[in-house]
Amino acid sequence: MSKIYYGVAYYDEYMPEDRLAADISMMKEAGINIVRIAESTWSTLEPQEGEYCFYHIDRVLNAMHEAGIAVIIGTPTYAIPSWLARKHPEVMVTTLKGQEKYGRRQIMDIVSPVFLRYAENIIRVLLKHVHSHPAIVGYQLDNETKHYDNVGPVMQQKFIANLRQRYPDLNQLNKDFGLDYWSNRIDNWEDFPPVESTINASLGCAFSAFQRKTVTEYLAWQSQIVREYSRPEQFITHNFDFEWRGFSYGVQPRVDHFEAAKSLTIAGVDIYHPSQEQLTGREISFGGDIARALKKGAGYLVLETEAQGFAQWTPFPGQLRLQAFSHIASGAKMVSYWHWHSIHNSFETYWKGLLSHDFAPNPTYLEAKTIGADLARLADHFDGMKMNNDVAILVSNQAMDAVNWFKPGDAQTNVYNDVFRRFYDALYDSNISVDIINDVDSACSRYRVIVIPALYAADDALLTRINHYVESGGNVLIGFKSGFSDQNVKVRTVKQPGILNESCRVSYSQFVLPQNVGFKSCAADFEIDAEERAELWMELLTANDSDQVKVLATYQHPNWGKYAAITESRYGKGSAIYIGCLSSKTVISQLIMRFGKQTTLSSCHSAHSFPIIVKKAVAKDGQTLTFYFNYSEDAQQIQTPENAVCLIGDHIANAANYQQIEPWGLRIFLSDI
Repeated sequence: MSKIYYGVAYYDEYMPEDRLAADISMMKEAGINIVRIAESTWSTLEPQEGEYCFYHIDRVLNAMHEAGIAVIIGTPTYAIPSWLARKHPEVMVTTLKGQEKYGRRQIMDIVSPVFLRYAENIIRVLLKHVHSHPAIVGYQLDNETKHYDNVGPVMQQKFIANLRQRYPDLNQLNKDFGLDYWSNRIDNWEDFPPVESTINASLGCAFSAFQRKTVTEYLAWQSQIVREYSRPEQFITHNFDFEWRGFSYGVQPRVDHFEAAKSLTIAGVDIYHPSQEQLTGREISFGGDIARALKKGAGYLVLETEAQGFAQWTPFPGQLRLQAFSHIASGAKMVSYWHWHSIHNSFETYWKGLLSHDFAPNPTYLEAKTIGADLARLADHFDGMKMNNDVAILVSNQAMDAVNWFKPGDAQTNVYNDVFRRFYDALYDSNISVDIINDVDSACSRYRVIVIPALYAADDALLTRINHYVESGGNVLIGFKSGFSDQNVKVRTVKQPGILNESCRVSYSQFVLPQNVGFKSCAADFEIDAEERAELWMELLTANDSDQVKVLATYQHPNWGKYAAITESRYGKGSAIYIGCLSSKTVISQLIMRFGKQTTLSSCHSAHSFPIIVKKAVAKDGQTLTFYFNYSEDAQQIQTPENAVCLIGDHIANAANYQQIEPWGLRIFLSDI
């Protein structure tokens, strides 16, 4: 592998035939050293069943190898050919809207035996043909795989079979899932109703978890096939994506990234984000933090991100550089654009690549040339760098499913991700770097603080481990709704927040929707602004009768004012802050910084705050890399490290190490500390 890859997706199949040599010449000028091919072109590779055409793949592999550009081969299974849909309409996925009709991508049933047979064939045919080619450095499995909301007959049959293995006794299933409600009880497996119409959150969430499991199994199945052909030095990856709100927004509800990544040798992601005045770097950061977590802190591949993208994304001068090095600062070993050229027909015509439709150099391409040159120059510094964070955020697909079954009030979005992003963005904006985790276990002893947003569904064991983490000296910030139900989304019958009451020393039995409810500070060392408001959900908290817990704030309200909103407790050697509502990023940041008063947080990199973002990493030689990013259209002042070498940007500082950083600018420093 190269130390750092800078790449593009490339589709010779879509291009004028005479473009290949010119494209490669322009790639070399821009420092592009890797391309991804083949993942979208099953119909070109197999125009009719059993008829194969390797023309485009062969000529691209040969030309790229001659030019010294590496190639990633994608298995071409996420967009099926029309002949397959005609011959076997049963491969089309069935969703709540009915069975899909042929047209767009990702409309296949990934558990269909018929689809799997054809998919295996095309993977094997392709890999048998190309596996010995020296240009290939790795393989991408499928593309942004999900279960595509599959509620088809095969999926449901497999789900019922899975439940039968878990529950030899149907009475236990009825009890765990509360199926006596509204006469939903099942006393014969043959009577199992359609899952898509269930009104039972326990059953619905179990089905959602099973759907994610099929994605894990599908990618593992592809990985096993690829391993039969790949060489030991070649990587196997996948481009995981995130909840989509017109850009990458939050934790992916349809895939368990942590489980699915186990079949990969290196994690990969696709990260898209707002640009122009809306560019903040938050999506780049949280996407990178999740990707880094999938392989225990190892570097990852950004297999897709925007170059020009949509019209509202066309970057201002300097933004493409800012974005690229923001990926690097989060631990990326590759930054690759979707895509090289802009498509001249069909659905993504206006999702522009690095080149526009005329193939001529444009300002975005010219800026990419400077990125390629800097990445090549600095690759030794970026290769193998590590993040030493001591703050983590716990995420949970299980909790996400459960929260979204019971959305507060008239909420329509993925509420779990709304809450997750509020907590994550508060830390990001305050320059507190984090790891993202999906469990609290003995390995978490390295973290001084763990943030736990909306852990609505969790088994007793996880909640007990959280208590043990605090008792052993850890600190937790726990958000509302945590601990409320068990792993089957069955509400606990004890005082809430259930088992977490032990470490948090707080309880409640009532909750309301906030309507213009403020906060009242109750501790001399905690001031909360009078303009702050409780949002989304309010738990009416009562602190336990103990000198080990204190109320930091109550609700400012004529009726709810006697109840605590935020509490802080000591438990064993550690502490727990519990917040009974959704609060602003400012309040969340204040609460995290309380832990910083008790212990030094290495994750807290700077006194600067957004729009100046500071990231730190340890290079493989032990030196410290410090990245400064100005996510603003105004020049900003930064305080730079002492006795540091400036790797990117002018190092013109005053005696106090302050200097100006231009709009959308960046600086990278190397120092011994």
